[in-house]
Amino acid sequence: MADTASTEGVYRVIDVVGSSDASWEDAARNAVEMASKSLRDLRIAEVQKLDVKIDGGKIVAFRTRLQLSFKYEG
Repeated sequence: MADTASTEGVYRVIDVVGSSDASWEDAARNAVEMASKSLRDLRIAEVQKLDVKIDGGKIVAFRTRLQLSFKYEG
């Protein structure tokens, strides 16, 4: 019989905001990479909001707000 991974478990969801001077995609990547340094077993990242920082009429930073979920260990 094939081994199947269990989908049961308890997950926590947190909000994180990443920033980048290049793109929203880079901002999201930065947020996930930084969060993965202190959180284990990240599962899902859902984009909640995209915005930009403006200075002098120019975009100087892209920001991506994500909801990250990770599984509690037990």
